[in-house]
Amino acid sequence: MNKSSGISVQGGTKSKKNLVDIFAKSQIFQNTKPYSVHRLDKDTSGVFILAKKRESAQLLTSLFRLRKVHKTYLAICHGELEKNSGEWNNDLIRFDGKKKIIEKARTLFKVIDKNSQASLVELKPITGRKHQLRKQLYAIGQPIFGDIKYKLSNSNKGINKNLMLHSYQIRFMINDTKHTYTALLPEYFKKLLKTKRLNFLDLK
Repeated sequence: MNKSSGISVQGGTKSKKNLVDIFAKSQIFQNTKPYSVHRLDKDTSGVFILAKKRESAQLLTSLFRLRKVHKTYLAICHGELEKNSGEWNNDLIRFDGKKKIIEKARTLFKVIDKNSQASLVELKPITGRKHQLRKQLYAIGQPIFGDIKYKLSNSNKGINKNLMLHSYQIRFMINDTKHTYTALLPEYFKKLLKTKRLNFLDLK
């Protein structure tokens, strides 16, 4: 599916509305239930997979864990990236209660278009850390537009309410068959591309 921004995948303390609950009551999952096989932040839009059967869920979860699923994200970030392509290899810090956890995070990146105001970046995470892409862009001083958690003090002056991070494509293989799923960009994403004069060839 093409997940909208602002909706959680699973229920939690802050999430009243979530995909698993919504689809559990739909005709698509009439004689079964939806299984979540990977994560996508509440405010990130784009390609998301729900499994119908336990066997499918176990297979897909394994593929994600073994990094056999290749994900491509698109992000609009503040400013002009210095390098046009490369790899970010960071130690990201998160806390589990009071326990400090340091995790290695790797992402391949390629700039699709840029100017002095903004950059449109293709991101291919190799690891799957929480908020990985958002943290890595923030770390180089060029956070994603609409990110209220990882932002510069003057970076979000009423320009938009949506996080400009989109899960654009997911690719994987099952029994030698290639599966590729692409999610069209949300209108607010296309609008900001136009406002910032950034070009994207696949834009529809």
